[in-house]
Amino acid sequence: MSETSDGRLYFPHVARNREPILDVLRRVLPRQGLVLEIASGGGEHAAYFAQKLPGLRWQPTDANSEMFESIAAHRAAVGVANLLAPLHLDVTSEQWPVEKADAVVCCNMIHISPWAATEGLMAGAGRTLTRGGLIYLYGPYKIDGRHTAPSNQDFDDRLRAQNPLWGVRDLTDVSHLAIHHGFGPAETIAMPANNLSVFFRRA
Repeated sequence: MSETSDGRLYFPHVARNREPILDVLRRVLPRQGLVLEIASGGGEHAAYFAQKLPGLRWQPTDANSEMFESIAAHRAAVGVANLLAPLHLDVTSEQWPVEKADAVVCCNMIHISPWAATEGLMAGAGRTLTRGGLIYLYGPYKIDGRHTAPSNQDFDDRLRAQNPLWGVRDLTDVSHLAIHHGFGPAETIAMPANNLSVFFRRA
C-alpha cells in the first residue's frame, strides 16, 4: 500500500485487476442507474469505474470510516459528477443507508470477512435491488469444495491464520445464500490470477 500527500491510498492489486473487472462490468451493468459499491476500501475502484462508466452514478461505501479520507481524495482528484460522497455501510445491519439501487458491486470482501458479512451482503442486496437488479462479486472461490489453484490454497491458509473466521468461500455456499435471498443462479467469468467474476440477478 502507498499513500499520496493528499491522502489517496493505492493498493497494488487494484491496478492489476481494475481493467479485467471493468471489461466485465461494461458487459453486465445497466447503462444508467445507481451502483452501490460495498467495501470500497481506499476508493480506487470507485474513482476508476465512475470515470469509465459515466452513465452510472457510483455510490462508494465502507464499514471502516477511516477509509473515507482516501475515498474523498480519489473523488476530488477525478472530479466526475457521477461519483458520490462515501457512506458508512455495515453489511450486517438490517438497514442500509441506500434503500434502492440498480446494481450492487462488491470486490474482494467475502474472503476477508466472517461468513456473517456474506449473509448480510446477500440479505441487504435482496432488499435493495428490484427484479432484474444485479449483484456483482469479484475474488477467489472454491469450486465444489476444491481450490482452483495451489496459490489460492496458500492464500486461504494465510487468511485463516490471520483470522479463523476469514477464508476463500465455496461458490456453492455463496450461490445457495443468494438464491435464499431471491436471486437467480450464479453466472461466472474466469478472471486473471485465479479469480472469478460472479454475478446474480434478482428474480
